[in-house]
Amino acid sequence: MKLSKRVNQLEASVTLAASARAKALQAQGRDILMLTIGEPDFTTPEHIANAAKAAIDSGKASFYTQASGLPELKDAVGTYFESHYGYGLTQDEVVVTAGAKFALYAFFASILDAGDEVIIPTPYWVSYADQIKMLGGVPVFAVGTQEAAFKVTVQQLDALKTPRTRVLILNSPSNPTGMIYTAEELEAIGNWAVANDVLILADDIYGRLVYNGNHFTPISTLSDEIRKQTLIINGVSKTYAMTGWRIGFAVGDPEIIAAMSKIVSQTTSNPSAVAQYAAIEALTGDQAPIEAMRVEFEQRLNAIYPLVNEIPGFEAIKPQGAFYLFPKVRGAMVKKGFTDVTDFCNDILEETGVAVVTGAGFGANENLRLSYATDLATLVEAVNRLKAYMAK
Repeated sequence: MKLSKRVNQLEASVTLAASARAKALQAQGRDILMLTIGEPDFTTPEHIANAAKAAIDSGKASFYTQASGLPELKDAVGTYFESHYGYGLTQDEVVVTAGAKFALYAFFASILDAGDEVIIPTPYWVSYADQIKMLGGVPVFAVGTQEAAFKVTVQQLDALKTPRTRVLILNSPSNPTGMIYTAEELEAIGNWAVANDVLILADDIYGRLVYNGNHFTPISTLSDEIRKQTLIINGVSKTYAMTGWRIGFAVGDPEIIAAMSKIVSQTTSNPSAVAQYAAIEALTGDQAPIEAMRVEFEQRLNAIYPLVNEIPGFEAIKPQGAFYLFPKVRGAMVKKGFTDVTDFCNDILEETGVAVVTGAGFGANENLRLSYATDLATLVEAVNRLKAYMAK
């Protein structure tokens, strides 16, 4: 069967592929420790689930909503922005999507033509580059090294900019590194984008998951000019333990939002109605359970970080947010006789039952990603297995 060039150039998501292989081994009876998927191990807080049940019981969740999202949910997004960004929104600045990943796709579909370039700092979340390629765009990578705390500079961006550059992606806190750009760093990048008429795609999905006194600054809050140049992606999946509900949203210039709404109307139509009612409660209801989850992630990070650095050949810098560690493992690879980090991760899985994700899919060929969005006992056991593996 002949498949399209579009799909043939795509790579499968390395995070989902690693999870699928680990689950296949679990089905065979293997004792597998899953440190792959970026998914909180908490269930959705009860008050949010109750709002969904009430929407079902009342019958209002039975019907289509506006393709771009319930007006009440757009208002809830506005309330959320007033609380956490310090400015309000109008409904025409918000589109609700079936997950934040689809908000990204709708944005790229709205602004990219064939050959348009998007600058992506590395390491980067696995789907950015493939979504851009799917739509005929060209991903251009700005390398953030571990020595530079996985951050890029205006000088790097300037060297990569061409007349075809349309967008710069900023994901802070980052998946996979957990690093956060400072307000000063963001202001310099934002002013560069304004001066060069480059749109900023701010992926703020981990903005509420910040630890140990670190601070997340939304780039859109730094000036009116930068805000006008920025499209913000966010959602309820990570902060509110709602990955299965699939509600994301985008906030930005009404012209771009209207274009994204067209894409939504011709593809997914509205997101699940019941999930939208749950999201309203998430964004506007009791936030105490959300802070309790954040504190638990912080405690896990502080416990597991020094243990990971005790594994021979593993070198990690301490994340400031999200829920991932992204150690450089070049020394471990050499010790075990590997030159390819994906092969190394596959061997770890087969030999130890610890499922991690290759850094290759994030643009980092000497790193791997492990998620601490699981219980501390599992994390400690995983480290012990990795130490034993490296001691062989």
